[in-house]
Amino acid sequence: MNQLNTYLVQTVQTLQSLPEQSLGRIADAIWSAYERDATIFVCGNGGSAATASHFACDLSKWTIKPGARRVRAIALTDNIPLLTAWSNDQGYADVFVEQLKAHFRPGDILFTISGSGNSPNVLRAVEWANEAGAVTIGITGFTGGQLARMATIPLHVDNHVMPQVEDIHSTICHALAVNLGKQIEAALAAAEATEEAEGELLLEQVVGGGAA
Repeated sequence: MNQLNTYLVQTVQTLQSLPEQSLGRIADAIWSAYERDATIFVCGNGGSAATASHFACDLSKWTIKPGARRVRAIALTDNIPLLTAWSNDQGYADVFVEQLKAHFRPGDILFTISGSGNSPNVLRAVEWANEAGAVTIGITGFTGGQLARMATIPLHVDNHVMPQVEDIHSTICHALAVNLGKQIEAALAAAEATEEAEGELLLEQVVGGGAA
């Protein structure tokens, strides 16, 4: 039982020490991508691949609001035949970058997840995306690795226990998806309020003109 408590306490402590400024910059980048109808590409390996798929799912579905444009989100981890084809024919280090070359459009962003920060296929995708002018986001653990230095917006989870790092990455992704949904909801409400105010102003002008 003590080990269970230790694990949970360490995870909570790490969550509480997350760099809020970096998290805010990532949230802003995702919102900006949504505003310009850009695609958010997500990738990672192992447990991070599962988180990438889950995040793309939440971005695509959790954020749906009636009357609002939907979020474009694609996990580069999800096409198993394509992943195995690139791995077999060219090498596993190219499984993400080759998909980006096919689907990337100017303005799109790349969201990468790597506990070590040193996954070759993630780094290769970030390198290519940087050269293409994309905003690249990298959430890491341990020492941050190369990803923490290469990503446009890095977020380093200061923890050296991989399961805890993966837990925190998942929590970060959930928080970002929920936040985006709330932003879309708020934007809808603001647009409706503006439309209502403009309608009332127009009505006043019409009524006022008739009275004159």
